[in-house]
Amino acid sequence: MLEQTFKALADENRLRIINLLFHGEFCVCELEVLLGLSQSNLSRHLGKLKAADLITAEKVGQWVHYSISKEFQTKSALLFDYLQLKMSEDQTFKKDLERLNNYRKNNLSCTVITHNKDHVIQTINTEGIYAKGE
Repeated sequence: MLEQTFKALADENRLRIINLLFHGEFCVCELEVLLGLSQSNLSRHLGKLKAADLITAEKVGQWVHYSISKEFQTKSALLFDYLQLKMSEDQTFKKDLERLNNYRKNNLSCTVITHNKDHVIQTINTEGIYAKGE
């Protein structure tokens, strides 16, 4: 299990996903616009995090919502806390949280993303520079 955990965390995009999930539950479309990743790339990363029991998935209507696994929070509490601390100090993760704050401040949702993804991206991206890519 330990090796699988560290392999799953050994990718910047997967760490960016974890960083956002520290701050709530999100569906794929939300993570896609917040991180600037393609749906297929994001799904691959989510699959690796889920296989390592770092995140859980719950189907809610037509969307699947992802969150940090309770098992990860309790069984790996020191690692969980360390990741949160280090992510709070890193510029890449801070920028992701800025986009998340803009997303929440503007009351955006999966439904809005479905109808006007480009508008959501423009709204959450205050600097005119999209998230780090794939």
